[in-house]
Amino acid sequence: MKNIDYKKLFKYIIITILIGTIPSIFVFKNMDVYNTLNRPPLSPPGFIFPIAWTILYILMGISFYKVMDSESKYKEEAKLIYYIQLITNALWTPIFFGLKQYFLAFVWLLMLLVFVIFMVTIFYKINKKSAYLQIPYILWLLFASYLNFYIFLLN
Repeated sequence: MKNIDYKKLFKYIIITILIGTIPSIFVFKNMDVYNTLNRPPLSPPGFIFPIAWTILYILMGISFYKVMDSESKYKEEAKLIYYIQLITNALWTPIFFGLKQYFLAFVWLLMLLVFVIFMVTIFYKINKKSAYLQIPYILWLLFASYLNFYIFLLN
């Protein structure tokens, strides 16, 4: 078993959190709109989202560290799709909260889901545990897609 490079691990987690949350800063004042929307059943209170996303970003960072710590020939491909999905993820926030384009945000989530599934298949070739760490992310994106679609329909 390899030694863990905690500096690199921490770096990947922080980069993931920063890329994922920086767009929120620009639309923070609009994020209260969630509480005013007609929402579907199972909609969590707004305070759940930052908690869930922080946990997901930490898991993503750990997963990415495991991939980047490998000697796999797929490592560069994995790095590219990781950042593509992460930036796609980050851009959903301004689409939904900033532009209030709920249908576009839903379509954007579906595109993100495709990128994440593609990423997981590449991660699986490199490190199975790394791919498994992405399962909560996929499940959350499916739940977010449900919420987003019904918010579009109800509003």
